[in-house]
Amino acid sequence: MNRVTVRRELLQWARDRAGRSLEALAGKFPKLPQWERGEAWPTLRQLELFARATFVPVGYLFLREPPVERLPVPDMRTTGEGRIGRPSADLLDTIYLCQRRQQWYRDWARSVGEEPRVFVGSVRVDSPVEKAAAAMRAALGFDLDVRRHWPTWTEALRHFIAQADGLGVLVMVSGVVGSNNHRKLDPREFRGFAISDDLAPLVFVNGADTKAAQMFTLAHELAHLWLGESALSDVGPASMPTQQIEQWCNRVAAELLVPLADLRAQLGAADPLEEVPRLARHFKVSTLVILRRLLDARRFSREAFGEAYDAELARLLARRGGGGGDFYLTQPARLSRRFARALVSSTLEGQTLYRDAFRMLGITKEATFRELGASLGYTA
Repeated sequence: MNRVTVRRELLQWARDRAGRSLEALAGKFPKLPQWERGEAWPTLRQLELFARATFVPVGYLFLREPPVERLPVPDMRTTGEGRIGRPSADLLDTIYLCQRRQQWYRDWARSVGEEPRVFVGSVRVDSPVEKAAAAMRAALGFDLDVRRHWPTWTEALRHFIAQADGLGVLVMVSGVVGSNNHRKLDPREFRGFAISDDLAPLVFVNGADTKAAQMFTLAHELAHLWLGESALSDVGPASMPTQQIEQWCNRVAAELLVPLADLRAQLGAADPLEEVPRLARHFKVSTLVILRRLLDARRFSREAFGEAYDAELARLLARRGGGGGDFYLTQPARLSRRFARALVSSTLEGQTLYRDAFRMLGITKEATFRELGASLGYTA
């Protein structure tokens, strides 16, 4: 049986990149320790299976040395707790997939004559926070009067996503890579990213994060689009980033969700912590966002905020239910309903190959495609 000579550094690189330990992979590849020591060699078939298990193109394993993979968007994540190092395969593959979808939608939008999104790059980092947030709120239709008609803040989040979609933003919310439920994204690595484009602006929100954090992430990444800046972020309501752009986007996100003047008008003389549930219901945002805005309003110290935030986050995590759900309801959210509708329509009209559509949608069967199309209002 023919064996393939492969550098052990490349085997170790692929394993580390995928976040898999030697012990975890040795069950499937019993001779992997010997391969990595250069004492034995895999067959081509074994190498192909190893590449699939570590999410790398098999051709990479024939290089002379491990490739240097750089993030394709500016990295605005914090450097605290030593968490930032080599980007994971899950993160890279998620960005690459979003870029392919964005490229397709950009070409499609140009072909049907869609107009550029005028809000992209419409503000600068030195623009007043209140003015920028007000412009975003007006464009999105996410004002307080509209929010009062929604029963809960989770419903408000769903409408917030729909409003951004309606404005022309491809909003993708997923906790896994593509449709692979075995490749779960880690919110400790990133919470979201924005890829700026005047025809196909895109926001990805890490759906593995709490829904409470997702609302703030969406607002933060939208602020990046208004700046016309792409970015990978890991900030949340409690974050105090050091980069100027991240500081500005965080402040705009908070002001977009809860205008400080309106918050102060709602505050009474009661203990601010006792007011959190009522304020969350009034503004239709998560309690975590309200806690952050109470800090901004100087209603308690940074130390008291940290204690209250950690306690509330623990409470929300304890209440969080499991994943799953109807594929035809969750998939449009993962893909961006705007993107999914355009791709399904283009495919049914014969302008896009089914093969290409299946790859971007993360499906393999035509029946699944038909059902997805029907759920979006399209029939063959």
